[in-house]
Parts: sequence; C-alpha cells; structure tokens
Amino acid sequence: MATTNRYIKVSFQKEGIHNYPLAPKEVEFLQYPHRHIFYFYVTLQVWHDDRDVEFILFKRELQTLFNDVILQVDYKSCEMIADDLLDYVEVNYPNRYVQVEVYEDNENGAIVNNETNICTPRTH
Repeated sequence: MATTNRYIKVSFQKEGIHNYPLAPKEVEFLQYPHRHIFYFYVTLQVWHDDRDVEFILFKRELQTLFNDVILQVDYKSCEMIADDLLDYVEVNYPNRYVQVEVYEDNENGAIVNNETNICTPRTH
C-alpha cells in the first residue's frame, strides 16, 4: 500500500535590508546595505487531512517572528535566514518534514529542508 504524504504551504513577504560585506568585486555594490522584499515559503508535513496544523494560524505565527517594520538582517544571506526559520519550525513542530524558501524580490533565493529527518506519521 502506498504511503500518502501531506503538507501545508504558507507564504508571506517582508521588506528588509541586508548587505554582503565580502561580496566579490563583480557585485561589490552588495557590500552596502540595500533593500529587498524578502519572500518566504514554508512547507510543513501534516499527519492528516483535517487541519492538523491550520495554515492561517501557522502563517501568522511565522510572521510574528519578523515584527520589525523593516526587517534588518545585517549580513545574513537568504540561506542564513532560511536556516533560522527552519530551526524555529523544527523546534515548534518536531518530527516533521520542513522546507523553507527565502527569495530576494521573489527572484533569487535559497531552499533549505530537513529531508534527512522525514518521519512517519503518528497514529491518532
């Protein structure tokens, strides 16, 4: 019998400023603080099809992690921001597959996941 995997996915965006102090000469302008709209996409494994994790509430919870009017992430890359968010979700929603995507201006970005920690659904 085939296993059915279920996931929810939420998205939100946040204006932010960051920089890349060690940027290569070809993109040295990135060394200075610059603005992006950061786009976040978070996929979370759920155990059943009846709102195991209610996605509107999940989205709101994640948005509260970024309460600054303008997100100040200093030198952090999309990968670093995604790692931080992945860590939060893993602590608060343990033993589930999680994937976090963070994009600058919804164009270029990073995808991180805990694929090696995929679990089987718990019985309920």
